[in-house]
Amino acid sequence: MSVMFRCPISDYLRPHGINIKTTKQMYAIVEIAGQQFKVEKDRKVYVHRLAAEEGAQIEFDSVLLVDNDGQVKIGTPKVEGAKVTAKVLSHLKGDKVIIFKKKRSNFCSIFIRP
Repeated sequence: MSVMFRCPISDYLRPHGINIKTTKQMYAIVEIAGQQFKVEKDRKVYVHRLAAEEGAQIEFDSVLLVDNDGQVKIGTPKVEGAKVTAKVLSHLKGDKVIIFKKKRSNFCSIFIRP
């Protein structure tokens, strides 16, 4: 038999002397090279090649959304005064893509009528 709880597990455990702290980490939605990425502190993000050398610091000021421990700021279209600083770790090459193109063979059939 299964039981469904309607309250969060933290509300159930708190009266029994068990405290669960839920810490939300700050994150932001940033537009990088025409694409939107969710970035957090100390996380690696793989983006398309940028015009920067390895080890360079880059600032992105096109921040679309910021969530700081439940306080959400949504930009119209960008959040005023918000910026994200990142460091280029390395430039990677993707896997080699092999493309096969097949041309239709043009066989010509000739029928001779008697």
